[in-house]
Amino acid sequence: MKIKISFLGAAKNVTGSRHLLEVDGTRILIDCGLYQERDLRDRNWEPFEVPPTSINAVLLTHAHLDHCGLLPKLAKEGFSGKVYCTDATAELAQIVLLDSAHIQEEDAAYKRKRHKREGRTPPHPVEPLYTQEDVQTCLPLFAPLNYKQPVMINDCIEVSFHDAGHILGSSIIKVKAACNGETRTILFTGDIGRNDKPILRDPDVFTQADYVLVESTYGDRVHHSVDDIKDKLADVVNSTVEKGGNIVIPSFSIERSQEVLYYLNQLLLEDKIPHVMTVLDSPMAIRATQVFKDHPEMFDEEMRDLLANHESPFSFQGLKMSLTTRESKAINQVRGTMIIIAGSGMCTGGRIKHHLAANIGRPESTILFVGYQAVGTLGRLIVDGKEEVRILGQMYPVKARIERVHGFSAHAGQDELFAWLRNLKKPPRGVFVVHGEAEAAENFGQYLRDQTGWEVTVPEYKDSITLE
Repeated sequence: MKIKISFLGAAKNVTGSRHLLEVDGTRILIDCGLYQERDLRDRNWEPFEVPPTSINAVLLTHAHLDHCGLLPKLAKEGFSGKVYCTDATAELAQIVLLDSAHIQEEDAAYKRKRHKREGRTPPHPVEPLYTQEDVQTCLPLFAPLNYKQPVMINDCIEVSFHDAGHILGSSIIKVKAACNGETRTILFTGDIGRNDKPILRDPDVFTQADYVLVESTYGDRVHHSVDDIKDKLADVVNSTVEKGGNIVIPSFSIERSQEVLYYLNQLLLEDKIPHVMTVLDSPMAIRATQVFKDHPEMFDEEMRDLLANHESPFSFQGLKMSLTTRESKAINQVRGTMIIIAGSGMCTGGRIKHHLAANIGRPESTILFVGYQAVGTLGRLIVDGKEEVRILGQMYPVKARIERVHGFSAHAGQDELFAWLRNLKKPPRGVFVVHGEAEAAENFGQYLRDQTGWEVTVPEYKDSITLE
């Protein structure tokens, strides 16, 4: 049995997740994500490393754009197999991909308009990477599965999905290859969540694996306690209300926005913040919230208790949902303090840019980051202290208060990743550290070697490794 893994994305970076597993000629792509770092976005336009027609199946860990965002392009260029994932992931991926296509279409139209206004003629036509029509063509390929429901890719390869605790429907994928009297088990973690986080259950654990591809987004640091979140959030809201500004929260539409609502609801129930208007200004987040409501079977016990007591974080007093563009534009005309939650989480597109343009120059307002900011993104430039940033083609001075709440992270930290791996009862044949910036991945790789003596590899982009 010959097994080869090619690392075609998320190798020493944190977006564009894409790993190709080849077992005796069968090709399986694990994730097919979009690159979001500015200096890597050109990779989204490059041809796939193998013909899409040659790929037998796609296994999707979860519905974040950096894991599913290139699926329409893959289908457009010839892939016609099944995309296996959980049912919640399939529902969320539809929302994410349609939103992505819409944003790309809007951004392309905006750039064409700006170029015309500036009298510029670009060397190539400005077109979206894929359209909403391309997404609709891709959606019938999705094949939803329940957690722990095995599916055979062929006579030798069995696949199952297990709860990753990262976002609703997120999975750790177990691939079991049994050919010619040999058996190998490979785990693809996708993104691993943290224990004791709100809404979702803790990640499933495993006691045996031959090989593990493990994420390392926060592989070089230990997270703040989740207990700090409420205090920090209350401080930001109360101090900004005193100044009369807005609290602008760039937030990922799936999981993070719902978690922010969860904690705001808790603070309101405990009367620790004033009842100011809270606006969820993201059609994608609003639709994703409905998917959450439709899947209470994936909630942890505490969340189920809230629902039983009619204290849902998705419908508290003062919460407004902004679906239309007109409603979104009206937000910045309202006087007084508001809490504005909008995507995207790294400020790479979407409605958050308009709210940043309206508030980043106001000393009385606060820009509150509640998620990871990849190198090269607008969000990273802001948190790194840039005094002036480019938003929607214009330069704006950064005068607003910039704050971060680290405890929100949906990714396990170094100690949590290590604890999860230590559930393996015997050393794996190999561990591959992926989905982390180069420094974080290298540091976590060395940490694992020092602590365990295991064979640990930090692959480079496009490395291909034949397994024993």
